[in-house]
Amino acid sequence: MNSSISYSGRRSTNFRAWAAVFIALLSIAGCSRGKPAAPADRAGGQTFRHADAYPIRVLATVGMVADVVRAVGGPQVKVTQLLGAGVDPHTYKPTRDDTAAVINSNILFYNGLMLEGKMAAVFEEARAKRPAIALAESLPIDQRLGGGEGSAHADPHVWMDVSQWRATATAVADALSQFDPTHAEDYWERAKAWQAELGELHEYCKTSIATIPETARVVVTSHDAFQYFGRAYGVEVQGIQGISTESEAGLQRINELVEMLVTRKVPAVFCESSVSEKSIAAVVEGAAARGHTVQLLGPLFSDAMGIEGTWEGSYCGMLDHNATLITRGLGGTAPEKGWRGKLGGQPAENR
Repeated sequence: MNSSISYSGRRSTNFRAWAAVFIALLSIAGCSRGKPAAPADRAGGQTFRHADAYPIRVLATVGMVADVVRAVGGPQVKVTQLLGAGVDPHTYKPTRDDTAAVINSNILFYNGLMLEGKMAAVFEEARAKRPAIALAESLPIDQRLGGGEGSAHADPHVWMDVSQWRATATAVADALSQFDPTHAEDYWERAKAWQAELGELHEYCKTSIATIPETARVVVTSHDAFQYFGRAYGVEVQGIQGISTESEAGLQRINELVEMLVTRKVPAVFCESSVSEKSIAAVVEGAAARGHTVQLLGPLFSDAMGIEGTWEGSYCGMLDHNATLITRGLGGTAPEKGWRGKLGGQPAENR
């Protein structure tokens, strides 16, 4: 699969102009606010200490990152999330409000591995004034999946493997404890509790997917965001686009998937909440033209979680939804309401 990422010259030029303004504003804000209190040297670099009022002002990019920070940070943090439900981080264009959010934050958390596109360069610049932690990049390099042919970086969709993503709680607890040693014990206790919950979710995903007939264990989606899910839970994954939604969905790739669906009698394919249905609908239509009916199910949550305030709008609910929908759609056995009986837009406070 060709998963190379292409950017138009115009988009690149516009971004560089915006980034220059953004970085200049960060520098001005840094001078006006003064240096962080009590810096200490750690591993040859600068470690910042919290010396402001509580709660700590945290900026997170995507929902998956924000959720683990909320779980570990508890009442000591207030998390501002940049990208909400249905927003594609690969193509996201930062706003003036985002600039203000970075300037007003005490600490930043993002996914990294180029999920947020060239915003990563902005976070690197912001690191001079406040901690900025890329959670996916805190995980062991040997556990990362490659980005595929033509890609210069690893696949960023680590959260699709619950057993991997649960380890990011350690990185969050470590960062918050370094930044706010007063509440270090609280952060580590909450990280341990969150990891235990995710251990149960991981087992649910494994046992549910295992009920799908082996010949039907293939997940076809709009873009290649589910390889970690496939590795963790034993399913083949086929995406129309590459690991970034900015890669092209070519006619040859669509024809290849149509042939696979018809030959293997795959019963369903899946759209995604943050990606256009156009290319996946073309696959369904192509299979129908060959005499094979394929259900278009979804949406799956790939680069964004569900609606804020619902179970699907939490990390656990997101993966619960995905595993349950895939299992049932491909002929396996899973409860209609999922892992804890909460699917279907129930309030997150019931989690």
